[in-house]
Amino acid sequence: MYIPKSFAEQNTQVLQTFMQQNAFATVITMADNAPFATHMPFVLDATRGPNGVLISHMAKANPQWRHFATMATQNFETLVIFQGPHAYISPSWYASEFSVPTWNYTAVHAYGRPVIVEDEERLQAILDELVAVYESSMPQPWSVPWRNERYTNLTKAIVGFEMEITRLEGKFKLNQNRPMADQQGVVTQLQDSHHADERAIAQRMTHNLATNHPIAH
Repeated sequence: MYIPKSFAEQNTQVLQTFMQQNAFATVITMADNAPFATHMPFVLDATRGPNGVLISHMAKANPQWRHFATMATQNFETLVIFQGPHAYISPSWYASEFSVPTWNYTAVHAYGRPVIVEDEERLQAILDELVAVYESSMPQPWSVPWRNERYTNLTKAIVGFEMEITRLEGKFKLNQNRPMADQQGVVTQLQDSHHADERAIAQRMTHNLATNHPIAH
């Protein structure tokens, strides 16, 4: 994606944490000269490889899993997009006189070549990983009762896959190209918003102002 230098985030650990916090992503492939997208949750194993491995599954009826092998033979990568908080920014919030509206947002793009998991035990392990991650906040976390054949039979209708991340792109557009007074004006307007995304952008901007060196004039 297009990433101006001011908005680039290249710290792998930061990008991995972002993917874990915004794990419902969009998988994009190509088929018959047209893009194809599926929205799905992921688990990131950050311990494998330099960038980590994305793990998930989809319905066997979904044709997208067949695209993975076809694209790999053509030396094409699959794209997984993780979208974070975003917010409209009004020019009236800036201290600077000449300004226009914009949109602040956060996103990470992960690239790789997914590999289908055919081993039944590994597929069950993938499902266990997904369930464990998303049930972890529950008072009484649920787990898959594999002894029940009905659950075992359900795995015949899905396809598991893993994608080693070959490269990562991070774009955190947080007004870094604006003077400090403008950035602080945006934070003031967003931090008490009724919208969670707007408050989250304010928090990221506050962190950015504290840890980086914004334009001071």
